[in-house]
Formats: sequence, C-alpha cells, structure tokens
Amino acid sequence: MKSEQVLDLLNKIREGKLTPDQGLERLKHLPFEDLGFARVDHHRTLRQGFPEVIFSPGKTPEQVAEIVRSLLRQKSNILVTRSNKTTYNRVRRVTAKARYHDLAHAITVVYDTKTYGDGKIYVVCAGTSDIPVAEEAALTAKLMGNMVETAYDVGVAGIHRLLNIRESLTQASVVIVVAGMEGALASVVGGLLSVPVIAVPTSIGYGSNFGGLSSLLAMLNSCASNVVVVNIDNGFGAGYVASLINRKRHS
Repeated sequence: MKSEQVLDLLNKIREGKLTPDQGLERLKHLPFEDLGFARVDHHRTLRQGFPEVIFSPGKTPEQVAEIVRSLLRQKSNILVTRSNKTTYNRVRRVTAKARYHDLAHAITVVYDTKTYGDGKIYVVCAGTSDIPVAEEAALTAKLMGNMVETAYDVGVAGIHRLLNIRESLTQASVVIVVAGMEGALASVVGGLLSVPVIAVPTSIGYGSNFGGLSSLLAMLNSCASNVVVVNIDNGFGAGYVASLINRKRHS
C-alpha cells in the first residue's frame, strides 16, 4: 500500500464516503498478511518505496501465485525473480497482466509506469553469457520507474567495444557492470566515470572461477574508488540499489 492510498482512504472516511468499519476492513492486512506459508509484507512500499519482491526458487508455483494474489490489491508493480514458465502459467491464472521475461527469468505485473528516477541507469555486461543477470538488473530498475539503457558483450578482451560506448556511459547517473571470468570490467568502467558503479560478479567462467568467487574477490579489490559490489549473480540487488541512488527526492 502506497502512502497516497492510505491518505485517500483516510479522506474518504473523513468525508463519510466510507464508514470506519469499511476503512478498518481495507487496512486489516496492513502491515502484513499471513498466508500460512508466507507473511506478505504489505507495508514495504510505505517504508521503502517498492513492494515486496518474490524470490521464486524453493516456492511451489501455487505458493508464488497466492503471494502474487495477495500483492495485487496494492495495485503496485510486482516482480517475481528467478522463475520459470511453469510458475508463470500458474500466475497467469491469477492475473492476465502477468508477463514472463525469458532472458531475465522473471515475472512482472505492471500497474505503475511513472518515472521516478532523476537520470538514467546504464547496465553493461562483459559477455553474452552474463546477459541473464544483466537483464534481471535492467528489468528491476525499469520496474522501479527508471530510464534504463543496456550494452552487452563489451568485456575487456575487446576493450574497443567498451570505448565505443564511453560517451553514452558518461550520461548515466549510475552504472551497473555485470561480469564473470576475472571480473575486470568493473574496474575499467569505474576508472572511466565519476558516477557510482555497482559491480555484479557472475558465476560464468571455467574451473578456477569457483562459481563466481574469483570475480567477486577481484571486484571487491577494485582500485576504482567508485565501485561497490553486490553478491554473485545478484542482478536484482544491483537494479534495486541503482534505483534508490537514481530516485527523485520528494519533499
């Protein structure tokens, strides 16, 4: 529930358009709703500006669908990460507004298309194999109301590809860099720019990549002072934090 919705509800009670009992009925699921297998946080939009996001792994399609059903009453954007077509088909039975994003492996329900970000978020990734994580980051940022631009397969093995988009990168308010292997791209991008760079190590690489650990450690040890790092393969986290950095500050 958004602050505007709470204010509208209170005004309707004051104006006599709703009785106090009707208002109480609408507020009964604030701040959370107990579904038995999940306690859905309806208060999160008020606290953080975006509804609870559903992490799909470990949940049955039916559980995901019921959580989506619970969130629908907020009329806010809904994001289900790390999902699949089976779960999507079940969610579609709850709402026809659901959409599945193949590359990001995510489900979305869009109600709010307003832009809340001051500037542009740029998402780049080192190789084509990193695209799913990059797409998760880009989709998250878009759903949270940001202008997003992407450039994929611009890794340091062919650094001229990155330099070709350097001017565009300088127009961004925050840049997300997704890379596996040795993770060098984050430091290179950070060294070219004066804005925050959010580095996302991926599990892409051969044996000594150790499932993304080599990329993570390289990014944590970046000599570019504007680089911060999220967890391995955490495109969602990068997109979320980038949105908070880019969000307009309302008085």
